Amino acid sequence: MFVMGIDPGLSRCGYGVVERAGDAGRSGLRALAAGVVTTPVADGVPRRLAALAAELRALMREFSPAVVVVERVLFQNNARTAMAVGQASGMALAAAADTGAEVVQYSPNEVKMAVTGYGSATKDQVQVMVRTILELAEVPKPPDVADALALAICHLGRAPLARRAALAEAGWTVRSTGAEASGPGPARERQPGTRPS
Repeated sequence: MFVMGIDPGLSRCGYGVVERAGDAGRSGLRALAAGVVTTPVADGVPRRLAALAAELRALMREFSPAVVVVERVLFQNNARTAMAVGQASGMALAAAADTGAEVVQYSPNEVKMAVTGYGSATKDQVQVMVRTILELAEVPKPPDVADALALAICHLGRAPLARRAALAEAGWTVRSTGAEASGPGPARERQPGTRPS
């Protein structure tokens, strides 16, 4: 499964595509692509947003992610920056929804916790952990790229747990198989009251 992470921004919008693969090293995750979409400051906001949306749609067509993860915008100290990030986030969400991919959002603290184990980790700590988890030759730069990859890593780590929680809430019993103890694997599901096979 391909997951695309998007760290929204109007001047720099990071993206990263990660897949879960059995032959991908210790983490089972592999980076397929990562980069930054930039828009010229000299262009007006409407043109910049249109250019960003077109680039994101092109990337989504190229990689066909099953899930697109966009960082949730919580707050910014600078109102002007907050508006630009919010607008870019809206464009990313709309572009993802247009592709038919599942669209998910995580807060920066949720991503930091998932990737580093500490919700207040620094940008440098996130970059180092992304490099380590994905076994990259170098730390991903700029931080927007590392953040986008971290969003995808976060989802790939959290999705199985969220799925199990939803099944349990719906009354299903979920059991792990022996293979799951060493990493992601199949789970047995059954209706309440049915006998295990």
